[in-house]
This record gives sequence, C-alpha cells and structure tokens, in this order.
Amino acid sequence: MDTIWELDFYSRPLVDENNKKIWELLVCDRQQQFQFSKTCAGAEANARWLAAALEEAMDQWRQQLGLAEGVQPQRVRFFRRAMSSIITRGGEAAGLVMVPSRRTFALYDWLRDRATNFYPTLPNYQADLATPPQLPPPAPQPLPPALQGDRWQLSGLPLGEIKTAAEWELPFGEVPPLPFLTLNDDTLLPGLIIYSQRALPLAGWLSGLEPASLSFEETPQPLLILETGASDRWILIRGRNPQIQKELAAFKDACTQSQGLHFIAVKEQPTQETLQGFWLLQQTPEL
Repeated sequence: MDTIWELDFYSRPLVDENNKKIWELLVCDRQQQFQFSKTCAGAEANARWLAAALEEAMDQWRQQLGLAEGVQPQRVRFFRRAMSSIITRGGEAAGLVMVPSRRTFALYDWLRDRATNFYPTLPNYQADLATPPQLPPPAPQPLPPALQGDRWQLSGLPLGEIKTAAEWELPFGEVPPLPFLTLNDDTLLPGLIIYSQRALPLAGWLSGLEPASLSFEETPQPLLILETGASDRWILIRGRNPQIQKELAAFKDACTQSQGLHFIAVKEQPTQETLQGFWLLQQTPEL
C-alpha cells in the first residue's frame, strides 16, 4: 500500500458558464493506482474548499483500498509554489502532513496526459487561455557544509538494476515506482555519486531536503545544480575547467536519452559496495 500522495491544485484551460477559469484538485499515489479529481470555481478556490475535497479524497482512498476509518496518507507532496499557502493550510486543516516537494513524478505524468488527452476533449476547453505566470526560479545557493562530500563522480547504472533497489540495504533514499516509464531495463541512467567519510549523516541531511533533480545552468559558468523541495537550488559542481565542462555536457546529453531520469547516490568510498543513500530523480517538466 502506497501511503505517499502527490497533489496539485491550480487553474486549468477550462471555463465555466460565465467564461471564468475552472480550478481543479488532482491527487494520486506514486503508482497511479489511486487517482482523485475535483473541480471548483475560482471564487471557491481556497483552503476551506480544499480541506473538504481532501476529506472526500481520503474517504474514496480508504474505500478503494479497504482501509479502516481514520487511516491517512503518510504525507502529501505538492510542487506548486504559487499555491503553497492555500495548499498547506487546506491540507493541514484536513489533518494531513504537507511537504513542498518536486518529487511528484507520477503527478507530472498525469498532468501531461490530461493536458494532451483529456482537457482538449471537453466542450469548455479553451486552448488559448492565458497560462498563469510562473514564479522565476531562485538563484542557486552554495552547497550547505552538511552536504559537501570529499569528492564526486559522474556515473551510470542500468534501469533494470535500479528497479531492484527495494532489495538494497539503504539507510536513506527513495526509488519510487514508475508505471508510466517506457524505457528498456538496459537503458543506462546517468547519476552523480558523492563520496564522504560522513556518508551516513550526509545522506540523512539530503533525505530531509526532498531531492528532486539535477539541473544545469550554462552561463556565466557551467553549473550542475541540485534541485530540492519546492524551489531550493544548490550548486553541486562548477565547470571550472574544460574537462569538467565536458563531463557535465555528457551527463546532460545522457539525461535527454533517459527521459530525464537520473540518480544521486551517497557512499563512503569508491571501493565500498554499500550505499548510504540513493535517490531516483527526474527533471521537472514545465507545467
């Protein structure tokens, strides 16, 4: 039973009878076995409406899975920064633990599918409806001392091997199910390995940050950035010389070939087989 939910609450390219935008709540689990959707008018899009809708979602979830009354998801992740206040207040009013996080990979897939295959089929769909403005990403910050390893290495692992992560002895990490994946098991996923004599506390600190993806900035200097939480950005690697720049460019190309999937791992030293932390990551789409 998957007890982690992913949530989005935002306006959609749909209008009501008064030509006003319709808002929609989407909730799913990481396996997309549970999906809940509910719409409301813009005037109703507040924390009170959201709390009531989440109570309804929990009732359906418990009924679908045969759970006892009062059972709740362990936590609910949401990525929409512009809605942080309403989503947090609405979720907490429903008794839920709300976590700002871009580790909402199943939700991203569901949103893409609805934008392509569902919304355009509705009579109230408005393709030319203005997209709400996006908050600009904050500037990346220097890596906190707690996350600074002794050295790093860009590497790769076959997807099939990563799928066996449930059998690994991992103190920290997360390899979520990816039911929407179309890659073969022999596809090599690129990744970053951080080596540290403090590998266990480093992995614990990283876990609390909700690592989502590794991204790139080209100017004024090539950077590899760790994206965490809903909007935090940390500088992992600076392209100070041509060799590092070449490695970063190859890593970026590999992410394109792997549909944006990649990983970050933490271990004490290269000769050690045991990992202290491992996270499957996916580059965040534009939504």
